[in-house]
Amino acid sequence: MNSFVTVEVTTPSDREIRMMRHFQAPRDLVFDAWTVPALLKRWLHGPEGWKLAVCQIDLTVGGALRYIWVHDDGRSMGMSGVYREIVRPERIVATELFDEDWTGGEAIDTVVLTEQAGRTLLTQTVLYVSREARDGALATGMADGVEASFSQLDRLLESERQPSKGAVAGA
Repeated sequence: MNSFVTVEVTTPSDREIRMMRHFQAPRDLVFDAWTVPALLKRWLHGPEGWKLAVCQIDLTVGGALRYIWVHDDGRSMGMSGVYREIVRPERIVATELFDEDWTGGEAIDTVVLTEQAGRTLLTQTVLYVSREARDGALATGMADGVEASFSQLDRLLESERQPSKGAVAGA
C-alpha cells in the first residue's frame, strides 16, 4: 500500500504550489498515463461532475497541448499550453493558460517522476506569475480536484498493471 494516498500540497515559494503523491506503479506507466490522451481522458477529471472531454497532445518540445473539461451541468473549462521539456520517463515541463485567465498569465507546470522499487513518486510543481495568482489557485479548492483526479489515476494504473492488459501503448 502507498505510504500516503492523499496529495501532499505545499507552497515552497511565494509563487509555487507543489503536489506530491506516491503511486504503486513504475514510472514508465505513470508517464504514459500523463501523456497519452486516451489514458488522460480516463483519469484527469477533477471534482465530481467534471470530465475531460477534449485532450490533444503533441508530445514534442514546442508541441501544443489542449484540454477541455465539461461539467454535467454544461459548463466547460479549457486550458492550452506548450511543452518546454520532455525527458521520458522522468520529467515534463509545460506552460498552462486557462481560457478564462483567472491566474493573471501563463503558469509553468513541472512534473517529476521518481521510481524506487516499482513505486513512483510524482512531484508536480506549478509556478504562477504572482503570489496572488498562486493564492487564487489554492482558493479554488485545487487540492480537492487534484486528489479526486489522482484517485482516478490510481484506479487506472491498477487496471493497466493487470497481466491481461499488457502494454498501455494500445490504450
